[in-house]
Amino acid sequence: MPQVAPGKYLVTATWDDVPHLSKAQKRELWAQIPPHQRDARAKGVPQLGAGAVYPVPEDEIVVSPFEIPAHWPRAYGLDVGWNRTAAVWGAFDRSGGVLHLYAEHYRGQAEAEVHAAAVKARGEWIPGVIDPAARGRSQIDGTSLLAIYQSLGLDLSCADNAVEAGIYRVWSLLSTGRIKVFATLSNWLAEYRLYRRDANGRVVKERDHLMDATRYLVASGLDAARAVPPGRDALRARPGEAANHDYEMFA
Repeated sequence: MPQVAPGKYLVTATWDDVPHLSKAQKRELWAQIPPHQRDARAKGVPQLGAGAVYPVPEDEIVVSPFEIPAHWPRAYGLDVGWNRTAAVWGAFDRSGGVLHLYAEHYRGQAEAEVHAAAVKARGEWIPGVIDPAARGRSQIDGTSLLAIYQSLGLDLSCADNAVEAGIYRVWSLLSTGRIKVFATLSNWLAEYRLYRRDANGRVVKERDHLMDATRYLVASGLDAARAVPPGRDALRARPGEAANHDYEMFA
C-alpha cells in the first residue's frame, strides 16, 4: 500500500477485489463502459479520458470495396462549414446488421453549389441528415444552410446531435463489428486516427468533420435510409474505386 503523504495511504480497488461479481457480469459491465473510462472504473487507474475516442483497431473495421446490393438502404451524414464540408455515405445490410461506410466527400472553402453537386453525384435519391445547427443563419445572407442545401436538391433532415450519446452508439457498433469501412475512405480513416479526448475527457474539436457526419448518420440516418428506387440507377462503389476528385487529404 503506497504512502502518498504522512499518515495517508493510497488504496486501489480493482474488479479482482470484488468477489461477488462473476466473470459473466464483469464482461457485461465492461461492454457497457465507454472505452476512455474502462481503466478508471475497472482497474482503479486514474484517467480523465485522454486517448482515442474509438480505440478499435483499423484492421477490425476496414474492408475491401465491393458492389453494394441495390436492396441495402442507404443514407449519408453531412457536416457543413466553410473551412471543411464533409459527408459520409452508408449502406445498411439488414440481414447482417452491419452498416458499411462506402463513400465520402471532403472539401473546404467552396460554395454550397459545389458541395451539393458532389453529393448528388452519389445518387440524388439518397436521403441525408445534417447537424441541426444548420438551421441557423449563414454568414452570407441570413438564409439557413439547411434551406440552402434543400433548395439545391438535397433530401436533407436534421440529425440528433446528442454528442456523447451519439459517440457511444458509434463506438458500440464499431466494437461489435457492426460498422465496416471501405479502404478507399482515406479522409475518414485519417480523421479516425486523430479523433481523441483531451486530459479532461473532452473530445478534441479538430479535424473531426467526417467523425461528426458518421455520428449523424448512425444517430438518425438509418431511420431515413432507403434502397434504390425502382427504375433508378445506383452509383455503386466498386473494388479499386479511387477517391473522387472533390476529396482532399489534409496535411
